[in-house]
Amino acid sequence: MFPKNAWYVACSANEIDDKPLGRKICGESLVLYRALGGKATALEDFCPHRGAPLSLGRVIEGKLVCGYHGLEMGCDGKTVAMPGQRVRGFPAIRNFPVIERYGFVWVWPGDPALADAAKLHHLEWAESPEWAYGGGLFHIHCDYRLMVDNLMDLTHETYVHSTSIGQKEIDETPTTTKVDGDTVVTSRFMENISAPPFWRMALRGNHLADDVPVDRWQICRFTPPSHVMIEVGVAHAGKGGYNADPAHKVSSIVVDFITPETETSHWYFWGMARNFQPQDKALTAAIREGQGKIFSEDLEMLESQQRNLLTHPTRNLLKLNIDSGGVQSRRVLDRLMAQEGIGTEAVVV
Repeated sequence: MFPKNAWYVACSANEIDDKPLGRKICGESLVLYRALGGKATALEDFCPHRGAPLSLGRVIEGKLVCGYHGLEMGCDGKTVAMPGQRVRGFPAIRNFPVIERYGFVWVWPGDPALADAAKLHHLEWAESPEWAYGGGLFHIHCDYRLMVDNLMDLTHETYVHSTSIGQKEIDETPTTTKVDGDTVVTSRFMENISAPPFWRMALRGNHLADDVPVDRWQICRFTPPSHVMIEVGVAHAGKGGYNADPAHKVSSIVVDFITPETETSHWYFWGMARNFQPQDKALTAAIREGQGKIFSEDLEMLESQQRNLLTHPTRNLLKLNIDSGGVQSRRVLDRLMAQEGIGTEAVVV
């Protein structure tokens, strides 16, 4: 239930510094490691000798060595050597196209002939010293599309995140949703309101008053296969809102890379990129801690939602105007999966 001809985040770059990492991506079991020269490599997590997971092995001088009987694998998926044995005639296992960029390792789980580095999104904030980034990883037991729904409709903040970023004005302010090709954008702009606790902290971090009215914005942007970037921020009221001079606002991009594992689980790479006080490491740590607590609240809700949906698979769910961003994002996914010849029966629409 996921497009495979696309680039997905498999891990952060530092997750494979010392040893191999096993991770399932779009139903494919992979082992990720660094070959000679530090090149990020992804192979099928299956030793051709006896079927042991290669992720339980070791990396020795850039070679992936099976932890069961010592079979050495090349980064092309071909067997290289084994103590006292002739193994070069073994059939190769699958290797997956890989790009290491922006601090992440990206894999293409689909047809390798279609893998195109130009299709990887350009992330300007990840290359600029004027931006700081901090984030983390959650393993969540729910359909990845439920997370897309969650991020494309932030109305839930009023209820799930009432002590951090939620406020009643989110409910009271309508959204607009636009579709441009495969990109879906849902926007909400709130004027002359009080900043919630998380944003008061951010204002103080940028040496701005936190006890005055603000204008707040949320611009959620979905791009396939399952990435959501959310422009968020507040500015002192009357200073231009989203377009205010940086001297009067704090703004960030909530970074969400959602990588399906199975039909009912996914890897959620979350973070926040900001372009104010980028040199302040303590502020980066504080924002990361606050954001981590916020997203952990989503985790409990989403996993409970998934259990309910599996218990009641035939129940019809309501569709409201606040769901437009998620609905349009699912239509993009359905179209891409249809192009790949993948069935699109949904767990929830």
